[in-house]
Amino acid sequence: MEKVIRDGLVAVLYAPGFGAGWFSWHDIEDLVFDPVIVDMVERAEDPDNIVKYCVSKYSDSHYYGGADQLAIQWLPVGTRFVINEYDGSEGILTEEEMDWGVA
Repeated sequence: MEKVIRDGLVAVLYAPGFGAGWFSWHDIEDLVFDPVIVDMVERAEDPDNIVKYCVSKYSDSHYYGGADQLAIQWLPVGTRFVINEYDGSEGILTEEEMDWGVA
């Protein structure tokens, strides 16, 4: 899986707006890091073009909602994280930010 890494930070794609999530609606891990999509987001590419790219590379059998709300969070290489979702709004939680229960 290719990732965009700059100055020790990895670009992670997610959709923080309400309505439709990005990763939470398709569960394709590659789409969280895809360098082409990172570039498209940085250039403020038309979201329809992002969806067209996804369909051409990953198939049309997935829902690519949230493309119009994509954002990039830069995380240090090796950071463990999860993408959580509430009502379509995604957020990124790192391992350090999570409170774990202990049995």
